[in-house]
Amino acid sequence: MFQPLYTAEEMRTAEQGHDVQALMERAGRAVAEAVVRRYPDARRIAGVCGKGANGGDGRIALRLLGEAGRETTEELDGDVDLVVDALFGTGFHGEPRPEAAALIERINAAGAPIVAVDLPSGVNASSGEVAGAAVRADVTVTMHGPKVGLLVAPGRFLAGEIEVADIGLAPAQTEHRLVTEEILGLVPRRHEGDTKYTAGSVLVVGGSPGLTGAACLAAEAAFRSDAGYVAVCVPEASLPVLETLLVEAVKAPRERIDELADRASSLAVGPGLGRAAEERALVRRLLAERDLPAVVDADALYELEPARWPAPRVLTPHSGELARLLGEDSKWVDAHRLDALRQAVDRFACIVLLKGPDTLVGAPGHGVLVCSSGTSALATAGTGDVLTGVIASFLAKGMEARLAAAAGAVAHGRAAQLAPHQVGLVASDVIDSLPLALA
Repeated sequence: MFQPLYTAEEMRTAEQGHDVQALMERAGRAVAEAVVRRYPDARRIAGVCGKGANGGDGRIALRLLGEAGRETTEELDGDVDLVVDALFGTGFHGEPRPEAAALIERINAAGAPIVAVDLPSGVNASSGEVAGAAVRADVTVTMHGPKVGLLVAPGRFLAGEIEVADIGLAPAQTEHRLVTEEILGLVPRRHEGDTKYTAGSVLVVGGSPGLTGAACLAAEAAFRSDAGYVAVCVPEASLPVLETLLVEAVKAPRERIDELADRASSLAVGPGLGRAAEERALVRRLLAERDLPAVVDADALYELEPARWPAPRVLTPHSGELARLLGEDSKWVDAHRLDALRQAVDRFACIVLLKGPDTLVGAPGHGVLVCSSGTSALATAGTGDVLTGVIASFLAKGMEARLAAAAGAVAHGRAAQLAPHQVGLVASDVIDSLPLALA
């Protein structure tokens, strides 16, 4: 269900007491074997090796490749069939010095596949941050276990395909972990004797005129995530539209919101809500008064302030929304996703899910859960509303909020993968595939 993601410090701890030379021999051999297996026609191989242990791994790989009949060199001059990047290892942080940055640019410009040793040079192993020049690898052979920086953006976009090499270290507990599809086994299923309410009752609050589609997507996603009952509260003017779009859900004006909240076991607040003063006041009241777990998304995040809430709250911002919550620029969030998430968790003292190809789930007192089961096809309007409905359904079924958020992200990504097409994927396609993802 959870796989370890190592920081630089955690790797140093895992290596303590082991023969360094023996570890390097195993690492170098793993790199050489990966090169031979993946690039059997690469005859002339250049290795760019630094002064540390990572460089030692690279030199061992070159030695073994030479013994296997390949022409190897530590010079990046002339035509090469492949480059082994062993310049910086897990201990690197900050921005490369000018000489190293120039060498990294030469690696990227070599016009040959790049195999990185442990992680692409220039990527922070503990955070995924990239402060300057960084290698764009086609394959990364990482030792013992994946590093945080290989799964968290922007580092994940530079890692290429990741291959984990066993170098003889024992598994260890890590602060941050990768979520696998096994987490979906924790989602409660309906049992004999359940009613529509005990199977999970979700109240969606949103759907202002012109924005009704968002509320409909969240409601349909909650149903397809196995909720037994879904109600949608919208302004009176939106009801005729919802009557034509939603069949199974109860539709009601906002005047009935407290009545319907009394029947609900979770809230989904924000899809298509609007940002007027009246809506912002409604969000504050619901979150302050209702002792129900709630997903807070989209317009409900606008000008949201921390408060002492009576029940779990799951905030689900994208980078732009998180930037506004933190008073930062969205580019800063994109460059410092792990740090931005931590700041949001500290500020709001609740679960925060930062959307993206490396969806991150943070909670007070816990390390970050990384959910990377999605697909680029999810970069389309409405998929965030679908995720809101999925998480709301899992909360309504009684899942602990942090696990519900992580499981929701995994189910959401898996449903997108199972859709019959990736090109032209729309949010309703994801909804249709949710039952398959949870089967």
